[in-house]
Amino acid sequence: MGLFLDFNPFDNLLCILLGISFTVWFTLLLVFIIVPAIFGVSFGIRQLYMKTLLKIFEWATHRIERGAKDNNHLLYKPYSNAIIAKEPTSLEEEIKEIRRSGSNRDLDHASEFEMSDIFYFCRQGVESIMDDEVTKRFSAEELESWNLLTRSNYNFQHISLRLTVLWGLGVVIRYGFLLPLRVTLAFTGVGLLVVLTSIIGFLPNGRMKNFLSEQVHLMCYRICVRALTAIITYHDSENKPKNGGICVANHTSPIDVIILASDGCYAMVGQIHGGLMGVIQKSMVKACPHIWFERSEVKDRHLVAKRLSDHVEDKTKLPILIFPEGTCINNTSVMMFKKGSFEIGSTVYPVAIKYDPRFGDAFWNSSQFGMVNYLLRMMSSWAIVCSVWYLPPMTREEGEDAVQFANRVKAAIARQGGLVDLLWDGGLKRGKVKDTFKEEQQKLYSKIKLPVIGREV
Repeated sequence: MGLFLDFNPFDNLLCILLGISFTVWFTLLLVFIIVPAIFGVSFGIRQLYMKTLLKIFEWATHRIERGAKDNNHLLYKPYSNAIIAKEPTSLEEEIKEIRRSGSNRDLDHASEFEMSDIFYFCRQGVESIMDDEVTKRFSAEELESWNLLTRSNYNFQHISLRLTVLWGLGVVIRYGFLLPLRVTLAFTGVGLLVVLTSIIGFLPNGRMKNFLSEQVHLMCYRICVRALTAIITYHDSENKPKNGGICVANHTSPIDVIILASDGCYAMVGQIHGGLMGVIQKSMVKACPHIWFERSEVKDRHLVAKRLSDHVEDKTKLPILIFPEGTCINNTSVMMFKKGSFEIGSTVYPVAIKYDPRFGDAFWNSSQFGMVNYLLRMMSSWAIVCSVWYLPPMTREEGEDAVQFANRVKAAIARQGGLVDLLWDGGLKRGKVKDTFKEEQQKLYSKIKLPVIGREV
């Protein structure tokens, strides 16, 4: 009798409703996301979602501008270009101009050092402080329009009740629906990758193993792409990297790997990690010959170069994916490429990646956010929208050293992606300026003086 007295119909109904909810949830997940990811097809839902968001963003931005105009408020306008307008002139021309403004002597016969020369270097220093073109590449890109994310625009403030309600509704949708859905998809993709690649690792080496490995990698990466609601447009697919080559791309975010790997298979290069990342690396290398280095081996350039060279010499192995900048840049520019991957002598396949910041900022500021925090910010954004361009393959020309080759590839990527081509090292994100950069300015100045001094002697 006690069992019947403790029975509560409400608890039974609640369990039934929860069961139905989870069944519907995972059915929709399977039918509309996982299965299309397996076969590489799309129902066009994400494109419709993106167009709807754009219309909402345009309305919100227009409402902010109108509200500011009515209240006589000034709107914050980010600098799209440099603060200081600079004309492309050489050091010699600028020093001559400084001397001309302070002296009437014949400049062509000025042999000795003049005190006015230091004003050139003083001005360069002040301009670098006022308009630093390096450190601003390591901060998030400021938007001119508002995408209903408080972290994306300084103009966010209370304008109207409708706009505030719309922002609140966006918070509920992003954190109440999109975030749980994306976390579920992420765990599904990573879990399938670990399990399936571990199983494939027991198969004997051969065509069947390579085929299954490629299909599993593509499927899992496509599921992970959907975990970010990534809308990717690939251009010039006929230039996609081929076996025995090296794919190099500009680097904005850790998800660059997923963006590229969802359209083709690559051999990854990196340091061996512990924890969950280590489990993923160990399972992946069982199914595909990725190149992982121990912490003690990373700084051994000769060992790294030999491992890479041995890999590209085998034309049956997948192309290597490398990000030569060595750090993440904020989607506005391309910084110095490390020369290591260009010394091997293999065919290089450049790839340009450009994100649309209106839907979510893909840049990872590793000095400000940890990996988990960053991924949560990505999954709570509206979407990740980007374009990928496969550029024609490039090889090292006769008489061209590795640095010149790297700069030529970097310039091609920057030109195609609409990015600023910078010569600065991305290592300045955490380190000081190398003495070689200072010495370079000294050498340029000495080249102006030495020929004249030589004639006097």
